[in-house]
Amino acid sequence: MANIRKRGNTYQIRVSCGYDTQGNQVVQTMTWKPTEGMTPRQIEKELQRQAVMFEEECMQGQITANIKFEDFAEQWFTEYAQIRLKPKSIEGYRWMSKRIYKAIGHLRLDKITARHLQKFIVSMTEEKRCDGRNKRNGRLSAKTIKEHISMISAIFDYAIKMQILQYNPCRGVSLPKPDKEKREIYTLEEVQKMLTLFEQEPESRFKYTLFYTMAVYTGFRRGELLGLEWKDFDFENQMVTVNRTSIYSRYKGGTYTETPKTETSYRTLKLPKEVIELLLRWRDIQSAQREKAGDKWIDTDRIFTKWNGLTLDGNAPGQFFKSFCERTGMRYVCNHSFRHFNASVLINNGVDVKTVQSCLGHSAPTTTLSIYCHTFQAAQIRAMDCMAETISFKQGGKSAS
Repeated sequence: MANIRKRGNTYQIRVSCGYDTQGNQVVQTMTWKPTEGMTPRQIEKELQRQAVMFEEECMQGQITANIKFEDFAEQWFTEYAQIRLKPKSIEGYRWMSKRIYKAIGHLRLDKITARHLQKFIVSMTEEKRCDGRNKRNGRLSAKTIKEHISMISAIFDYAIKMQILQYNPCRGVSLPKPDKEKREIYTLEEVQKMLTLFEQEPESRFKYTLFYTMAVYTGFRRGELLGLEWKDFDFENQMVTVNRTSIYSRYKGGTYTETPKTETSYRTLKLPKEVIELLLRWRDIQSAQREKAGDKWIDTDRIFTKWNGLTLDGNAPGQFFKSFCERTGMRYVCNHSFRHFNASVLINNGVDVKTVQSCLGHSAPTTTLSIYCHTFQAAQIRAMDCMAETISFKQGGKSAS
């Protein structure tokens, strides 16, 4: 039952909504002010109507409890994130929550406005990166800022789903424009040189040269390569299938096996004969390592393993590749650039966007188009130039000039 108290020329309506987990009574309040000129009878009638409407809203959960953003966000982690999201995603949200809690964690959930969030966005554009990198002059990228707001928005959407709030203030903010960064990709000549230099590496580094050779030919993500097992290969038909990914997470306490990133990340590709021969050679080398390790060998069936059979650490290939580039004078680019190289080769050779999406394991063709928009545009321009060079266009009996 709503309780009504007169306060000057206004009325306070109070509704008890039960008790919180600490046993404290949760009370919701609203203030109503009569319109000037209303008679006492009209005031009484409208006041009762307002009280009934407010009580119904409270009972339906449409009025938020007196809870701070940080407290509700922790509930979201427990009730939603840990059930629905992958550990790597939760780890990323945990990292972002530190900055978010510092900015708005102390504010009541129902008091946070788009203005609060816009100020937070502005503060992030001026904030320096935690890792101290000089990229973008040490500032946070537009993508990182967007990810922070996306997390906040997900928490507000959960509050709406739980009928605690009716509006998500993230819908009213303006995000910074995406950073226009030139994607570093190896040229075809550089990759051919690299593969030649790989042949000169000693057998002790063979698994790493195989790792990057497969990255070139398949465009698989790092975790997908590390998650490959011998049973994923059909050597007779030269096929390989992605069934899992190997991920390192501090949240999970180390390296663990996870399902691929998306449903379309489950995919099968055909490998060239040269790569199959390298894989068979590595299988023989790995068998010799297994015999040498003896009882210490742990049979995981993984392709890329440590000396004892356990899955190779995620940072090990990158450490080898940096050292390789320093020793050989090769230009160094990150692991993910091999995926971009693979995509660019497919696109430049006229492969359609749907097939490229399928090969890369993107969730939808629109993802492929958005990432490789410029590459597709460049390929289309070359196609039109080729068409113009092939067909001699004449108008009125004269060659068009």
